Amino acid sequence: MTITASPRPALKARGTAASTGYAQLLRTVRDAGLLRRRRSFYITLFVALALGLAGAATGFVLLGDSWFQLLIAGVLGVLFTQLAFLAHEAAHRQVFESGPANDRAGRFLANAVVGISYQWWTNKHNRHHANPNTVGKDPDIEQDTISFQADQAQARTGIMAWMTRRQGYLFFPLLLLEGLNLHATSLRSLFARGQVKGRKRELAMVISRLVLYVAVIFYFLPVGMAFAFIGVQLAVFGVYMGASFAPNHKGMPLIPQGAKVDFLSRQVLTSRNITGGRFVNALMGGLNYQVEHHLFPSMPRPNLARASEIVRDYCAAHKITYTETTLPKSYGIVVRYLNKVGLSARDPFDCPMITAYRPR
Repeated sequence: MTITASPRPALKARGTAASTGYAQLLRTVRDAGLLRRRRSFYITLFVALALGLAGAATGFVLLGDSWFQLLIAGVLGVLFTQLAFLAHEAAHRQVFESGPANDRAGRFLANAVVGISYQWWTNKHNRHHANPNTVGKDPDIEQDTISFQADQAQARTGIMAWMTRRQGYLFFPLLLLEGLNLHATSLRSLFARGQVKGRKRELAMVISRLVLYVAVIFYFLPVGMAFAFIGVQLAVFGVYMGASFAPNHKGMPLIPQGAKVDFLSRQVLTSRNITGGRFVNALMGGLNYQVEHHLFPSMPRPNLARASEIVRDYCAAHKITYTETTLPKSYGIVVRYLNKVGLSARDPFDCPMITAYRPR
């Protein structure tokens, strides 16, 4: 499904109406008090996660040389993901009124606790929010191991073409490496040429965290078990992160490069909400309310559910498609979409009929 460009006069008229509509929607949300900060929620969440880390550290020390340590590794993968969600919310100014206070909290959580560059993540994520699913502008649909557009898939050759043809089925297995990829990519960004805001400070925190973390694990555990521990932690972290972000936009409409689409339509039509109540809200760190998060990026997580009722009613009244589904169904949509894109990498000399009946 793709949003296509309309004639300029129509876009201009619709854009004016849509801009007015968004202003009205924003006013309704603000008047309902849904943009007010909820510091008590975030303080409680941070304390709970800190206690979780303390409990994991205690279990790590008490278990000693035991393969049950892999359970601790899995718990750490979950906790680091939840802390990454918290850093994400600080970057969006959801936690404190003060921008610098949010940055300090986000930088500490991302760099010193999770081990990922706050500056790299913020720059990348802000570009995504400005132009979600927009060809040539959204970094989240750029060419990577996974191809998100047909022309990307068509450019694949060799083993990458083979993987791309099956990328929907390989998507979740590949997420096992996403944790390692996030750490490596953020480090590369900090060592890259050109100006990087706060480079020295971030490098000091990220490298200190990574070195200390690895040193403690190898000090307490045998070499083989230490490698297994880090591998499990990174795998759980990568799958959890990827499985939380993928349902939000993958398989939703792509906006062609150069197309003019108003802010309200761009954010709503390219985003997908995930139903499931409080459990899914906690599991996904509020990312399940993706439509509202994109419309009101600074809205605190506890207010998103109420905002979704307002936005859903507004979209129904103005005949704007508002998409929501369950988590399992969203994964099915993502897999089918990626496989459909991956078919573009098919060998042009392959006969589709023969391929369909060829033994595998």
